[in-house]
Amino acid sequence: MSRQRSQNSSVLKSLTETIKPWYQITRVSKFAGTMVLFWPWAWSLTIAARALHLELPAFMSMLVLGFIGASLLHSAGCIWNDILDREFDRQVERTKKRPIAAGTISVPGALVFLGVHLAILIRMIWNLDDTAFAFGLMSIIALPGIYPFMKRITYWPQAWLGLAMNTGAPMAWLALGQGLPTSIKILFAGTWAWTMWYDTIYACQDKRDDVKAGVKSTALLFGTWIKPILCAFASALVASLYIAGVMNNMGTYYHAISVVGGALYLATDMLTVDLDSPKACWASFHRNGFRFGGLVWAGALADYLMSL
Repeated sequence: MSRQRSQNSSVLKSLTETIKPWYQITRVSKFAGTMVLFWPWAWSLTIAARALHLELPAFMSMLVLGFIGASLLHSAGCIWNDILDREFDRQVERTKKRPIAAGTISVPGALVFLGVHLAILIRMIWNLDDTAFAFGLMSIIALPGIYPFMKRITYWPQAWLGLAMNTGAPMAWLALGQGLPTSIKILFAGTWAWTMWYDTIYACQDKRDDVKAGVKSTALLFGTWIKPILCAFASALVASLYIAGVMNNMGTYYHAISVVGGALYLATDMLTVDLDSPKACWASFHRNGFRFGGLVWAGALADYLMSL
C-alpha cells in the first residue's frame, strides 16, 4: 500500500511538472490581463442592453461568451508574444523564466498550442454575419498578431495594443447586428486611451531592462512628462464614458458610478502610484483589471437592471 501511494504521488508530481509550463505560458494566473480585455466588451454590451432593451437571458449569455473569448484571446496573445520575444525575455529579470525563454516549452509545441486557441476562437464567431465575422477575425489574428513587432520599431507599441485590446467594445454591437453607432466609436477611442494609461504604467516595471534589451515603450518615451500625459489619457477615457452614456440615454447610476466614480478612482490611482517601483506599477495594473473595470461596469449594470 505504501509503495502504491508512493507511485501515485510520483505520477501526480510528474503530471504536474508536465502541465505547469503550459499553464504558465497562458498567464492564467495573471488574470488582470484577461479582465482588461473583457471589460470593453462588458461595458459596451451592457450599454447596448440598456439602450436596446435586451432581455436578461440574452445579455447574460453574451456576457459569458465574451468572457470565454477574452480568456482565450489573452492566452493566445501571451503565447504568440512569448514565441516572438523569447530572446528579449531572456534579458529581462521579470520574464527570463517564462517557459519558452527558459526552454521548458519548444517553439513548435507553442505554435500547436496557439493553433488550438485560435481554432476555438474562430469557431466562436463562425455564425456571425459577414461584417461581424470579418471584424472578429481581425481582432483574433491581425491586431494581436502584429503587436509584438511594434516594440521593435516604435516607442508607441501601446498605441497598437490599444487597438488590439479593445475590439470588444465595437464587437458587442456588431454581434447584436446593430452596426457601429457613433457613441460606440467614441467609447472605443476612450478604451484605447485606457490601454495607453494602464499599459504605460505596466511597462514602467521594466524600464531599466528594456533599455538594455532594446525594447521600446511609451514608458521610456514619455520620460519626466509621464504623469501629465497619463492624466490626459485618463481624461479622454472619462469623457468617452460620459459621451457614450449621454448618447445612449444612460441614467443616474451609470453617470454617478461609472463616470464620476471612475474619474475619482483614476485620479486617486495617479496620485498614489510610484512609477519607479515595479511592485507599485504591477499593483496599479492589477487594480485597473479588477477594481476600475468592475466599477465602470457596475454603474452600467445597475442602470440596465433598473430599466428591465
